[in-house]
Amino acid sequence: MTKTTIRIYLIFFLLFAIDCDGGSNTNLSTTRDYRQDMRDFVQAISAYGEENIPNFIIIPQNGQEIVTQNGEEDGEPATEYLNAINGVGREDLFYGYDNDNKPTPEGEKNYMITFLDICEQYGIEVLTTDYCSSYDKVDDSYTQNEAKNYISFASPQRELNIIPDYPSEPYNVNSFDIQSLANSKNFLYLINPENFATKQDLITAVSQTDYDIIIMDCFFNNEEFTASEINSLKTKKNSGIRIVISYMSIGEAEDYRYYWQDSWINNPPNWLEDENPDWEGNYKVCYWDKDWQSIIYGNDNSYLKKIINAGFDGVYLDIIDAFEYFENQ
Repeated sequence: MTKTTIRIYLIFFLLFAIDCDGGSNTNLSTTRDYRQDMRDFVQAISAYGEENIPNFIIIPQNGQEIVTQNGEEDGEPATEYLNAINGVGREDLFYGYDNDNKPTPEGEKNYMITFLDICEQYGIEVLTTDYCSSYDKVDDSYTQNEAKNYISFASPQRELNIIPDYPSEPYNVNSFDIQSLANSKNFLYLINPENFATKQDLITAVSQTDYDIIIMDCFFNNEEFTASEINSLKTKKNSGIRIVISYMSIGEAEDYRYYWQDSWINNPPNWLEDENPDWEGNYKVCYWDKDWQSIIYGNDNSYLKKIINAGFDGVYLDIIDAFEYFENQ
């Protein structure tokens, strides 16, 4: 093989290896620390939120392994990351890991609890969402979570599209003024508005509840909630004050969001990856890419700035575990 041929092969390899931000191809998993990339992303979101609203609440969901530096249960805590967040969300802790309304396998449950307890040791509140519908399993979910001092929600629908009718009142219902995650006793996770005909219908329904925390979407069918509308949700039916948090996916792009461009289907930006086979319309992203991050935070048209402008008290960050997708390439 001539030197010229070798140069051609080398150039071809380098062109193939270019990824979202000019680094290495995502298949070359040893060239990036995808977990640290996610930590850095969340920490930057936290800093931007704090710049705009003091004590802005940051709650990443799932991907609990990044709370330690090496991702192991006995690893050194990632203190910079832990200092940047106020809570952690975890789905399927006691019910729903393999199938909804089925207990989570013991080994998986204990594995998750190890990381969640690290968070608790650092003063990070744990919010869990179990997927179960039988009344006895709903009761058991709340009982087990309370024994661990976790704030929990038992959802009968994985789509998170209803306000449960059981129990008739939120677990540990109270009329306290809730000023932080630490004095919260329960929460409602309602991010899919499909069962509400209008935005006002959703507002009215949520206003008639006594949940301490509401986790909801910043949009109703692509229409933004206003600051006055969100402020009206910060009072419980029993007159106590509560916290309202906005959901935001940072590890996937969603084709029904304001930022989505139809041209991306045939001419995707280089940070846009494959569609999630389990959730139609959701696409993996190179979350460390600056162009994607500028969609999420840092400017007046960013997703997070819209959430802040609407008066939410914080943000619930989803698809934190996107690092697993890239590690497995």
